[in-house]
Amino acid sequence: MKIVLASGSPRRRELLSLITENFAVCPADADESLRDGAPLADEVVRLSRLKAEAVMQSHPDAVCIGSDTMVTIDHLPLGKPKDRADAADMLRRLRGRTHEVLTGLAVLTPDGGAHTLHTCTRVTFRDFAEDELAAYLATGEPLDKAGAYGIQGHGALLIKGIEGDYYSVMGLPVAPLYTILRDIHAV
Repeated sequence: MKIVLASGSPRRRELLSLITENFAVCPADADESLRDGAPLADEVVRLSRLKAEAVMQSHPDAVCIGSDTMVTIDHLPLGKPKDRADAADMLRRLRGRTHEVLTGLAVLTPDGGAHTLHTCTRVTFRDFAEDELAAYLATGEPLDKAGAYGIQGHGALLIKGIEGDYYSVMGLPVAPLYTILRDIHAV
C-alpha cells in the first residue's frame, strides 16, 4: 500500500523511516490558523487531518499521514518564532518551567477511513543561564521550531526531563503511528 507523508519536515521523514522506508513525501498546503477558543488538543488533530486531506486530493490511492506539533505553556500556543528576539522571549518563558507539547496525528485511507489521535508530553526546562541561552540562539536551531527549541538537537541541553513520548516532541508519535499502519495492513 502506498504511503504519503504530508510534511516537508526532515524530522518526521526520519521518524517515519523507523516504521517503513516505503513512503513518499508531499508537503501539505493547508491553512494552519488556529480557531479562537478551540481546545489546543483538538486543534492539533484538526490541523493534522487538514494536512492529510490536502495531500489525499493529489494521492487518492494512498494512505496519507498528517501531523502537527504545538508547544503550549499556560494554555497558550507557542509557534515558530518570528526572529531571534522572539525565540529568546519564548525560551525565557519556558526556562525553569514545565510546558506541554501536543502532537496530533491523522492517518487517512483510500477507502475513506480516518484514524486520529493526539499525544501530550510534558517537558521541563532547566533554569539555564543567559549565556547558555545566547549560545543556543547562536546555533540557529530555535528559529524554525515550535516553541523555539528542538529536543533532538542542541535544545536537549536545556531540558531537565520529559514525561511522555519523546518522538511526539520531535513531531511524530512513532509507536501509535506504527500501530495504526500495522492494523490497516499498510506495513
